[in-house]
Amino acid sequence: MSAHPILRPTLAERRKQETRMDIARTAARLFAEHGTSEVTAEQIASESGVALRTFYRYSRTKEEAVEPLLAAGAQRWLADISDGPHRLPTPAEFESAAVRSLTLGDSPEDLEITRGLLTAMNDDQALRAIWQRINLEAERELCDVLTKLAGPHADSIAVRIAAAASAGAVRVGLELWAMGASTPDGQDSPDALVVECMRRFSSAVRV
Repeated sequence: MSAHPILRPTLAERRKQETRMDIARTAARLFAEHGTSEVTAEQIASESGVALRTFYRYSRTKEEAVEPLLAAGAQRWLADISDGPHRLPTPAEFESAAVRSLTLGDSPEDLEITRGLLTAMNDDQALRAIWQRINLEAERELCDVLTKLAGPHADSIAVRIAAAASAGAVRVGLELWAMGASTPDGQDSPDALVVECMRRFSSAVRV
C-alpha cells in the first residue's frame, strides 16, 4: 500500500500564514512597549503594512493578533510528539521535542519579541487571558495526541497527567525565562529552563 501524500500548503496559504505572523510580531512588539490599552488595531495594521480590513480578516481583536507568535512553538512541539513512537513518550522524549521546538523554530528576534510580550503580561490582564487560553488549548491538543499514541487501552489518568505536567512545565519555563531566571547550573536559555521545569514536574508527579 502506498503512503498518503503529504499535503503542503499552497503559495496563497503560505502568504496568508506569513502575513498573519507579521501582524503578530508587530502587535507583540507594540504591546510589549506600550501595553494593550495604548495600542490600537489601526496602529498594528499600519505598522504591519496592511489595511485595517485585512487585519480584521486575520484577528477578531487586537489582543488576539499575537496568538500565532505565542502558539508557534507549541504547534511545533505537538507535531514533533505526534511523529514519535506510537506510545506515550518518555520524559526524555518530551524534553527532546521541547528543545527542538524552541531551538529550531523561532528566530532570535522572535524570541526577544516573545520575551517582551511575556514580561508585559505581568501587568496586562488582556494579554494574560490570551496566554492562558493558548496554553489550555495546547494542553488539550497534547492530551488528544497522547491518547492516540497510547492506543485503545490507554490509562486516561496517566495521559491527562502527562499532558498537564508537560504543558505546564513548558509554560512555567517560558515565564521564568521571560523573568530573567536561570537553571541551578546557570543556564538562562528558554529551552534549558523548560527542560529544568519538565524534570521538576516529572519528579513532583511521580508516586
